[in-house]
Amino acid sequence: MSYRSVLKVLAFLLLVTAACLLLPALVSALYGDPDWPYFLAAAGLGGLVGGLVLLTVRYAPELRVREGFAVVSFGWLVVGLLGAMPYWLSGQIPSLIDAVFESISGFTTTGATILVDIESRTHGTLFWRSLTHWLGGMGIVLLALAILPLLGVGGMQLFRAEVPGPVAERLTPRIRQTAKLLWAVYFLLTALEVIALMIAGMGPFDAVCHSFATMATGGFSNHNQSVGGYSSPAVEWIVIVFMFLAGANFSLHYLALTGRVKVYAKDEEFRFYGSIILVCTALIATTLWHISFYPTAAATVRHTLFQVVSIITTTGFGTADYLLWPPVAHAILLILMAVGGCAGSTGGGVKVMRVFILLRHAKSELKKMLHPRGVYTLWFNNRAMSPALLTNVLGFFLLYLLVYLVGVVILTLGGLDLVTSVGATAATLGNIGPGLGLVGPASNYSSLVGWEKMLLVLFMLIGRLEIFTVLVLFLPEAWRRS
Repeated sequence: MSYRSVLKVLAFLLLVTAACLLLPALVSALYGDPDWPYFLAAAGLGGLVGGLVLLTVRYAPELRVREGFAVVSFGWLVVGLLGAMPYWLSGQIPSLIDAVFESISGFTTTGATILVDIESRTHGTLFWRSLTHWLGGMGIVLLALAILPLLGVGGMQLFRAEVPGPVAERLTPRIRQTAKLLWAVYFLLTALEVIALMIAGMGPFDAVCHSFATMATGGFSNHNQSVGGYSSPAVEWIVIVFMFLAGANFSLHYLALTGRVKVYAKDEEFRFYGSIILVCTALIATTLWHISFYPTAAATVRHTLFQVVSIITTTGFGTADYLLWPPVAHAILLILMAVGGCAGSTGGGVKVMRVFILLRHAKSELKKMLHPRGVYTLWFNNRAMSPALLTNVLGFFLLYLLVYLVGVVILTLGGLDLVTSVGATAATLGNIGPGLGLVGPASNYSSLVGWEKMLLVLFMLIGRLEIFTVLVLFLPEAWRRS
């Protein structure tokens, strides 16, 4: 492990985060809030530490695989700790554990909050919460790749460890150019949603904050009742559309913007993603309509579709308390929590691509039982899947299930009821936000004790970095000299 290389990139990330902290300081000052000096203080702290490290570590060898994993894992932790400083220093979140929880929940786009009265918070705090979403959605490390030369360290290892999904898909041969293109598409879609929400009647500040949270599939809202607090069908439909886009592979959006619109119809993962949403919406809406839960069919479809898209994309916005829905709806939503968005999206969870590959593999195994001598090749988007990819997917599912079960057991042994333990673990490991039981959509995570919050912070990081990136650092081989 080359510690100098790791420290050098971590210093870059601190500098990027410090620069971003200037934006909420400006917003706070413009609105006349008293907490703008604390954002400047946090920015100064990040700039000072990052600058000193860069001055100390002038030369560092190129990153290898193990350094890439270390940078990405510790990078999110370091950025999350710095992001917690303005919450804690300003007194908006007096507890340091709660401040760290809120910050890492923002950067990992989980959207789990400990804040009880969100509407009483300052503009700077609300803007920073949403901005942490937006930075974490496409990836703070990917942002560093796009705007910083990295001074000789290898960017490919960071790209592979950062981009969600079993395959890190490059749009161009150059990693830095790919990062720029992905961020450009991300920025464009965010700007379009801001405009659409303002046309629908939302104020500029709320439109920006909710667009940040939507495109990052984060879920932090400026309302205690989330998006449902606006009581606007137009706003809800706009958010549905952009949540759906954010849950799809951003490479498809780039190709579509360059004129290749048919890529959506040709992509098997995207078609499967859309099919899951349609089927689950139909099942839940039929159940709700049967018991007359909503007064009209339009309201039933809108609320159902909103929650289905919000959960599968792991955004976590809400327009209804789905815990009041029938148990069958809870079961469907719990499955969607695990499925998550597409590979290459800002969504969390297992990823639609992995579920698709696993189902294809299961079908192939059934065929082999009928025809043992048959030779079956697994195909994805008209390309044969390599055995290494299938092994990666199977290994991911095993580790995901193992971490999930360990989390449920630990929380249950700690005193939480089973429903809350299941919901909290699924919601944080899948980067969703609201879960079940005490952490449902009408509640938050403030009732949990300190160690439970820190455990869930670990699950947020593991979920955002897709297990392998974090767990590989627990292997002794990752730290040995080679």
